[in-house]
Amino acid sequence: MPTVGGRVGGRAAEWAATEEQQLPTYEAAIERVGIGEGTRVLEVGCGSGVFLRAAADRGARVTGLDASAALLELARARAPGADLRLGDLQFLPFEGDAFDVVAGFNSFFFASDMVAALREAGRVAVPGGTVVIQVWGRHGTCDLDVIKPVVRPFFPGYDPNAPPPPDLAEPGALEGLAGAAGLAPRDTFDLAWAFAYEDDGALTRSLLAAGGVGDAAGEREPEVRAALLDVLTPFRTAEGGYRLENTWHFLVATA
Repeated sequence: MPTVGGRVGGRAAEWAATEEQQLPTYEAAIERVGIGEGTRVLEVGCGSGVFLRAAADRGARVTGLDASAALLELARARAPGADLRLGDLQFLPFEGDAFDVVAGFNSFFFASDMVAALREAGRVAVPGGTVVIQVWGRHGTCDLDVIKPVVRPFFPGYDPNAPPPPDLAEPGALEGLAGAAGLAPRDTFDLAWAFAYEDDGALTRSLLAAGGVGDAAGEREPEVRAALLDVLTPFRTAEGGYRLENTWHFLVATA
């Protein structure tokens, strides 16, 4: 999962700790599309490199791109053999037909033009190559949905009068975007698992690091922190931690 506009700053380590919990997502994609020995893989929005490490452990030749230099430093330590670039997923700094698999986990929808980002993914994939697109699950299947009204005002370009973002997990939604980008939808699937946090501090450090929300909040950070704890009270465990079950939706397409 990437940052928004590279806005992580000094919170890269906090975000990286949460990304480690996303390993089941990455392993499911690796198994589904058959990433293995010699597969040339690009991850757009590679974060701290958890997916890249998992793919490299299966023999893949891995490349990553992210908007955050701080996260790329962590990815470099986690996957030292990876080719890592700082950049924009709508303007990929790679030649065409360079990768067998291009994957984006909760990244493509951060582009100002998602179709353009998907078209770029198709451009750098070999003809017949695979593009993996992961988004949040359908509304109502993600415990983390409750934080969106709290954090969205701190995302770039936020407009309180704009309609809610579309539900990309609705049947046909991703397929339509992929088709407009020149990709051929092939397969969809869903995966559910839970984020776990041991206490209030671990929870809020993670959520404030995501998308640079804490840095963007500035002096309002204590207010945002309190609001996050309030909306997430129903998910508090008897031990004082938190368990947040989320569903993730995947589309596998052919370039």
